[in-house]
Amino acid sequence: MSTQAKLTLAGTALGTVGIVFLVHLQQKTDKALMHQGVIRDMEQQRVKRERMVDFEMQRQLEDEYKKVQSVSSSTDKEMTAK
Repeated sequence: MSTQAKLTLAGTALGTVGIVFLVHLQQKTDKALMHQGVIRDMEQQRVKRERMVDFEMQRQLEDEYKKVQSVSSSTDKEMTAK
């Protein structure tokens, strides 16, 4: 085997090992990023559920207040003032 053939073989082998290593690193990075995305989505869903609970409580309070006192909309006041 000639020296040029050995150098070509060695260069090709090193290039292949380098590419495999870089692809492996990229896959690990992508997996970590996807996991962070899942965690972020779960947090957003938790916040959304909390906001929905708060909204429902506010709506119930509004209904309670409307039963206790009469409420007129601001558009009714504007119409009667004209």
